[in-house]
Amino acid sequence: MTTPEGPGNSRRSPDDNRQPVVPNQYSFLWLSAAIFLMVLWLQDGNQPRLHELAYSEFKTAVTNGQVAEVTLRQETITGLFTDSGAATFSADRPPTASSPGFRTIRPPMEDPALLGLLEDHQITIRAAPSGLPWWQEMIRSFLPWLLFLALTFWFWGAAQKRMTQGGGPFNFGRSKARRARRETSTTTLNDVAGIESAKREIGEIIDFLKAPEKYRALGAVMPKGVLLVGPPGTGKTLLARAIAGEAEVPFYSISASEFIEMFVGVGAARVRDMFEEARKDAPALIFIDELDAVGRSRGAGLGGGHDEREQTLNQILTEMDGFEAHENVLVLAATNRPDVLDSALLRPGRFDRKITLDRPHKNARSAILQVHVRKVPLATDVDLEQIAARTIGFSGADLKNLVNEAALTAARESLKEVNNHCFELARDRIILGEERDMQLSPKERESVAYHECGHAIMAYYMPNADPLTRVTIIPHGMAMGVTEQTPREDHYTYTESYLRDRIKVMLGGRCAEKLIYGEVSTGAQNDLKEATALVRKMIGQWGMSEKIGPLGLNIGEEHVFLGREMGLPREFSEKMAELVDTEIQSQLLAQEKATLDFLKEHRRQLEALARAVLEHETLSAEQIGDILQKEDARKIA
Repeated sequence: MTTPEGPGNSRRSPDDNRQPVVPNQYSFLWLSAAIFLMVLWLQDGNQPRLHELAYSEFKTAVTNGQVAEVTLRQETITGLFTDSGAATFSADRPPTASSPGFRTIRPPMEDPALLGLLEDHQITIRAAPSGLPWWQEMIRSFLPWLLFLALTFWFWGAAQKRMTQGGGPFNFGRSKARRARRETSTTTLNDVAGIESAKREIGEIIDFLKAPEKYRALGAVMPKGVLLVGPPGTGKTLLARAIAGEAEVPFYSISASEFIEMFVGVGAARVRDMFEEARKDAPALIFIDELDAVGRSRGAGLGGGHDEREQTLNQILTEMDGFEAHENVLVLAATNRPDVLDSALLRPGRFDRKITLDRPHKNARSAILQVHVRKVPLATDVDLEQIAARTIGFSGADLKNLVNEAALTAARESLKEVNNHCFELARDRIILGEERDMQLSPKERESVAYHECGHAIMAYYMPNADPLTRVTIIPHGMAMGVTEQTPREDHYTYTESYLRDRIKVMLGGRCAEKLIYGEVSTGAQNDLKEATALVRKMIGQWGMSEKIGPLGLNIGEEHVFLGREMGLPREFSEKMAELVDTEIQSQLLAQEKATLDFLKEHRRQLEALARAVLEHETLSAEQIGDILQKEDARKIA
């Protein structure tokens, strides 16, 4: 149980739970200060404080018989008054010491009459050697340098020690993990929606930390680690923040990249320090975000076995293995690249559980939208179910951004409520990009219209294609025009017929240009890239080729700096690679021919749709359907 905050109990900082600083660490500083003060005392600390006289006053006092003796030391003259002199000068000014002495400074020019004046008045004359004794001179000369060198070596040693052990201003090795408290965390499991199965798993972990005896009585042992896996934006970090708000145990969070510094060994030192803190506060939770930053397969990248990242990973493995059976320290980690993690991390005994967070389905998207619109005033025409249906493929972060963009749009238009039109504009901004003010020439504008209408014709007539939503030739983002399709439902698998129709839709724009103008433009660059990548996967990974057969070749699945491809041999021959390239080319040419032939048969529909797009710039699915149905009826007639 954590202690509630109050006036006498401030929020715990990462510097808490430290061993108290040993006073002997500062003994050298105290000793240095004492030696320095001793030197000052040797110089003038034992000398009594004297009356300061002007040189003229001194000579007058000698003439008046008020000086008993003098001591000559270079330009300084010190001495003692007679009784009458002491009384006179004590009455003239407040005494600075109990001694009836004085001091004066001779002018820089010689005064040959001074010795005669002193002898005439029978004053005792003494001469003192110039400067300090030899041993004081040595201390005075060498002590500052010795102190400087000693302090330099002391600070350098302290920096080296604390760089690897943590503590003090040189805390390179100190863990950067931030401790969260339930009282200060504003996120709870109620703020997490659409991942109910993951919430149940996490709830069990939290219950284990709160009441471990219930599980130990049945012989159960708490998992040492839980790995949250999923694409970016699916709620991994949000779920961890919710755990910090729900768990009644200390919660430490850190990004894996924060372990690494420019100094060798710092990452491993920070890992040791973080786990040491957690063990002192057990039961406790440690959350490591973006684990793949340090957890990639050893030997997969450049740098060898002595790479700083690998040392950090080795220390994490050692610390997780070092847990005792009932230590009650749980490691929670998140990654969107589980395929690149080292196998030693994923074995039982380290990250025992893996919780997968996928992109939300329709009902989950609706639940997520309900959470994000709690503080947003909605107009009556807003239908969250409809918005959820039109945001297939959106992650939780995307939906949060959608609500925020809609609210910004409403504020921009000075509305008091966020209406459905605001959500439509926000969705367009996210999917299509911001509208651009671009002046196209009439020829380019017509070419863009035919290109987009080529996509639209194929999307409308292909039986397995996703339904057409709209066509626009208003530039958005980097695109001159956009043909938008919205799937009827969430897809988790794809049939070969669906993929082939999808390729035809991609090639529709290029084929329309070729049909109308007899040549193609650069506008189909992205279409060709996506179509080629899709055909490559169909042939190399999904076995959708009669010539290649049911082979999974894993062509180009991973990048050398992101995964294991560098350490894996290629699993197919040069002949097979050539055959795959030939089959990719063959299928793309066949799909292009089929698309071009189809557009030739529907040229009247293509031209009618292009004229309407040039006139209105944007056509909805209903408008497109009306135009094409009329042209189909004319063709039949």
